[in-house]
Amino acid sequence: MSLIEFKNVSHNDILNHISGDFKQNKITALVGPSGAGKSTTLKHINGLVSADSGDIYFKGKNINDFDVVTLRRGIGMAFQSSPMIEGTVYDNLKLPRALFNESLSKEEAVTLLSDVDLNQSFLDHPVKKLSGGERSRVALARTLVNKPDVLLLDEITASLDYRLSREIERLIVKLQDRHNLTIVWVTHNLEQAKRVSDDIWFLSDGELIESGEVDILENPKTEALRAFLRSDDY
Repeated sequence: MSLIEFKNVSHNDILNHISGDFKQNKITALVGPSGAGKSTTLKHINGLVSADSGDIYFKGKNINDFDVVTLRRGIGMAFQSSPMIEGTVYDNLKLPRALFNESLSKEEAVTLLSDVDLNQSFLDHPVKKLSGGERSRVALARTLVNKPDVLLLDEITASLDYRLSREIERLIVKLQDRHNLTIVWVTHNLEQAKRVSDDIWFLSDGELIESGEVDILENPKTEALRAFLRSDDY
């Protein structure tokens, strides 16, 4: 079942007539060369940028018909840099609720930390003292605060070493299963995409060239994807 659908979406010279869907409770990786439009595609899903033409649907409803704050409550997003406000981990976990004038109890925060394999001692830990892997975990926990249906992840393991990347990969799979999440993520690591994803979108020059289950990376139908898989441009 499709949860998110793009219909003929274009944006400046970055996206060109993108049509495709993201299945509910599946993990879809966006892959392709630099400048292909992957991150821009991600940002369209929660309204960080708007299409010049075409339509995007979430749960069958045009995203333009959502209040943007409500939309972003249902669609969480984490970036590679894992930006944090100054203060403690708890201060950062409270932030998504504060946007709705709501509070997050310490008990809820501890449960969120447990979800990302951090113990409660991190609650009062200054974010400036977090390691890269810990920041990624806190960023993931923060996206879960408002109990979203969708997680958008933009290169969240790019700055991590292989061991930490594999830990975050396992965590993503665990969170998807535990919370019945639909996850759309951008990765330049094709082996990572194969390990974690159910489905693939391959973009190039702003176009969706090929999409399908993850085995399209083993059996590509288009010359463009075959050429990409032969290249070093990922």
